[in-house]
Amino acid sequence: MAVRLLRELLRELRILRPGPGPRYRETAAYQLLAAQFRRHRVTSEKLCRAQHELYHQASTYLCLLQSVRQHLALHQEYHSKGERSSRDVAQLVGLKLPQQPGGKGWEK
Repeated sequence: MAVRLLRELLRELRILRPGPGPRYRETAAYQLLAAQFRRHRVTSEKLCRAQHELYHQASTYLCLLQSVRQHLALHQEYHSKGERSSRDVAQLVGLKLPQQPGGKGWEK
């Protein structure tokens, strides 16, 4: 359970750092996560309540990271890019505008 949660958190960190620069393992977030998971590891001699707190906090943080990533993807897809024509707006929602009768010169 803890390993799966840690792997998902690290996956989100890798997604956040796609470009050049320090690798995700060199970031402060990675260092903190790894230290916290090592610190709250359960051994055969102890079962601590803090471990369950860590799981709850880590799953909440994972939900936050995934939600932010999904929000950015939706924002990039649907954010207005200035003035759009009515044809573009109709295509965005899956509709098709009717054709004008007569073609060019109909407006006269």
